[in-house]
Amino acid sequence: MNKFFDKLNIIFRDGNLRRRILIVLGALAVFRLAASVPIPGVDILRLESYLAGNGFFGIFNILSGGGLSKLSVMMLGVGPYITASIIFQLMTLVFPSLKELYHEEGQNGRRKIAQYSRILTVPLAAFQGYAFLTLLARNGVLGELTTAGMLLNVCLVVAGSILLMWIGELISEYGLGNGVSLIIFAGIVSRIPSAAQELYTNFDPSQLPLYIAFLVVIAVVIAGVVIITEGERPIPVTYAKRVRGMKVYGGMSTYLPIRVNNSGVMPLIFALSILMFPQMLATFFANSTYPILVSISNVLNLMVSNMWVYGLVYFVLVFLFTYFYSAVTFDPESISVNLQKSGAFIPGVRPGRPTAEFIASILYRLTFIGALFLGSIAVLPLILQGVTGMSTLAIGGTSLLIVVSVAIEFIKQIEAQISMREY
Repeated sequence: MNKFFDKLNIIFRDGNLRRRILIVLGALAVFRLAASVPIPGVDILRLESYLAGNGFFGIFNILSGGGLSKLSVMMLGVGPYITASIIFQLMTLVFPSLKELYHEEGQNGRRKIAQYSRILTVPLAAFQGYAFLTLLARNGVLGELTTAGMLLNVCLVVAGSILLMWIGELISEYGLGNGVSLIIFAGIVSRIPSAAQELYTNFDPSQLPLYIAFLVVIAVVIAGVVIITEGERPIPVTYAKRVRGMKVYGGMSTYLPIRVNNSGVMPLIFALSILMFPQMLATFFANSTYPILVSISNVLNLMVSNMWVYGLVYFVLVFLFTYFYSAVTFDPESISVNLQKSGAFIPGVRPGRPTAEFIASILYRLTFIGALFLGSIAVLPLILQGVTGMSTLAIGGTSLLIVVSVAIEFIKQIEAQISMREY
């Protein structure tokens, strides 16, 4: 308890750390304020009835930070920016020039790719905004939209998505943690009071064993997320001794930590972003006058409505994106080169390519465990939904996984800043 108060004292006394935390809180406050501003012409009652029990919009509401439930100017959330980031990170694996830009040019190369992602966000947001507004207008949520009204609403939601992208990058650069993850975290947490009130209102004593079992599952998921997130495999590293004059340098031993879940919560966010597109296309093409588009919509709806197919696709996407994100963020070749340049080596392993292969083999084995865990936890709520028949579990489980992972990462960022100031 004394250590806790000592850390709070450091946070309040250190101006730089206090400013970082205030920037995060201020940016999230602006986001929540903007998320409560609806676009013109929304029928609230029809919106609530249309969104009730709709799993697709529930998942999309997670990425929008709760903006879709009120059809606010932030209704698209960070979804377009995440999709643009996925596209360019995939391109770094396909095009050698982009891979060289990302890995070899360091921070400047990453800034250029981030700039390309921002540019791509604008047309993606315009497409998604138009598709959703058209869909909602067909279902009577927005009424009849004129061409000028549609253009105005599309401009509003695109501007809201760009503003939210800027807020996320502001948090990442001047605050603490990953801005995109914190925005999604804030949107999920903001819905806890209303969810608790709804649970209290609809409480059924006959379902008490189910509620208890659900609480046990939540506790197990939280414990598992903490264990996997904190777990790491240390690789011993020794620095060669160098004699200069009468002094001996090096000879010290340390270790290179490789985390079990090296990609954090990003595979879940990536998978949710990809899963949005077939569901959005299915709902958008459902009322088309072209038979082929209606047939495509029926096939997509059949795939989405089948829980086993949907769960399998969700698991595979999370599994693959875990490996993909680890490959993008953790390059064994560059680590091997840096170790060799600094005069360090792994005992029993030759420098150069053997070191890179040794690190890669450990990374892939650990990533397999992390990917299997993330995929299993991601589809566990779908299994519970099939057993209990409660559709809200599919959304709540994913939200819980994101909230716990982001909270752990944010706390670690604060502790790292405190440790720097203590030293």
